[in-house]
Amino acid sequence: MARTSTAAGAATDRPIRRRPKNRKAQIANVAAEAFSERGYHAVGVDEIAATIGISGPALYRHYPNKYALFVHAATTTADALQATADGALDGVAEREPGDRLEHLIAALVANSIENRKIAGLYRWEGRYLEAEDRKRIRAVFVHVTQCVAAPLREIRPELTAVDATTLGASTLSVIGSISAHRTTLATRRLDTLLKSACGSILNATLPPAVPNAGRAAVGTVRGLAVTSKRELLINEAVKIFDRHGYHDSSIEEIGAAAGINASSVYRHFPSKADLLAAVFYRASDRLAVATSAALSTATDPEDALRKLAESYLELSFGNPEVLSVYFAEIGNLPKNERTNLRNVQRLHVEEWVHLVTAVRSELSAPEARFLVHAALGLVLDIGRLVHFDTRDESRARLHTLMTAVLLGH
Repeated sequence: MARTSTAAGAATDRPIRRRPKNRKAQIANVAAEAFSERGYHAVGVDEIAATIGISGPALYRHYPNKYALFVHAATTTADALQATADGALDGVAEREPGDRLEHLIAALVANSIENRKIAGLYRWEGRYLEAEDRKRIRAVFVHVTQCVAAPLREIRPELTAVDATTLGASTLSVIGSISAHRTTLATRRLDTLLKSACGSILNATLPPAVPNAGRAAVGTVRGLAVTSKRELLINEAVKIFDRHGYHDSSIEEIGAAAGINASSVYRHFPSKADLLAAVFYRASDRLAVATSAALSTATDPEDALRKLAESYLELSFGNPEVLSVYFAEIGNLPKNERTNLRNVQRLHVEEWVHLVTAVRSELSAPEARFLVHAALGLVLDIGRLVHFDTRDESRARLHTLMTAVLLGH
């Protein structure tokens, strides 16, 4: 308690407010949660400041602009992941590789559960980082992937470097998948479930990899091009949204790519948000058709899951931009459209959940839901790793990983 003077000159006792020593870290954590939940462009500095109870100018004492805050939030999250991995291995350096790997996975799972709200920041918002910042954070994920791959190759010497890296990256994808949805589960059960799913990945036997030379073109277009202006706009919009991000894409650019002027675009779509929604609805329609086709030929629940994974891979690898845009940009839709599309996605996920619980009766529906999201997340994460190579051999490897997570073997 300090003594201060009043206007009349009398002394009075009242507390002096001191700035918390961890204010910068507090700001970064709040920002990371906001950016993860709603996206970089949708969050303002004043909003972050208000959440903490300070003014915008006070926040600028710590960060010169929003981008600096974003970079710090993203790098802090990545650095915490690396520190977790390195710290876990430092304490067990003399142990057998199986013990080291088990200890590492346990630490990474615990870190992901504890930081679930911010674990997906780089995954979804990394496109807004400048090249050098993106490169630095990417190096962290490469490092942590190799932390998993190194002891795995000691345990399984038959693995190639490519296979061990793929399994390591898939393990991180499964662990990080909990940041992509809001399904709830008791912490202890979630911990057990994620460790089990990681074990299924790490024990998977991948089909042989194919050399990169002569790799098939990504999203190769076959047959005749569409002539409908509406369809052409949807096709071009998703490519541009993927390349630049929704906020940095313009109607003029989309129109030019489709061969029409901006005013003509508005005859088909009242706004850019309506065009984004049309991209998602078109993808949902195609997925629904593919799902029905897969289920109609299945002989039992396990066969249905394998066929669903196959059809999802075929759609995703044929149109990888849609997958990336869906995960990154759905938050930019108007609230009613976002709700409608998430309901559509939920119904699709429940088809998989029903099949998983039919095959694995020991799992509850929420547990199966976590596994379905993990399997679907693998398509984006490992698809990016292999540049969405459309050859059958590449898809077969990812199919093996998806079914390992879903079926538990």
